[in-house]
Amino acid sequence: MNNVLPEIVDAWRMVQAQRSFQGSLPLASLPRLRGSLAAADGAVDFDLEFGKDEIGVAHLRVRADVALPLTCQRTLEVFRLPVHVDSRLGLIAQEADEAALPGGYEPLLTADGALRLADVIEDELILALPVVPVKPGAQETKPAFSGTLQDGGSGSENPFAVLQNIKHKKP
Repeated sequence: MNNVLPEIVDAWRMVQAQRSFQGSLPLASLPRLRGSLAAADGAVDFDLEFGKDEIGVAHLRVRADVALPLTCQRTLEVFRLPVHVDSRLGLIAQEADEAALPGGYEPLLTADGALRLADVIEDELILALPVVPVKPGAQETKPAFSGTLQDGGSGSENPFAVLQNIKHKKP
């Protein structure tokens, strides 16, 4: 186990050595994720394990826990969304190797073997972000348009009735 996260590692050597890394990474150091956050305060706790499974698939297991500060799209309030990531990434050298990965693995392309571990953690957190962040317990708002006509019309008239008259007129 290693508490210091190196910037770049050789993935294949890490698999052979069955290395693992644990620690904490500030959210401010993740620039692609930071654009989706309401604030860059806080840190993500991570646990990375390189190894091979029982059938010989080289993999990287990524576990991460963090409370992400997001802006609720319903109330526009900042809230902290707890996120837990637990993924198994199958290491592949070329895209054609993806089909050989067994179920339960997501592919991680490492053509030259070099991996930026902070980028891997950041990628997994970006994938865990909700499409539309909504604060738990936020009340649903009623739509402003209720579907009734404002001018007092009955609303049951067919808008194409005028065309019916034109069709049956003879010149």
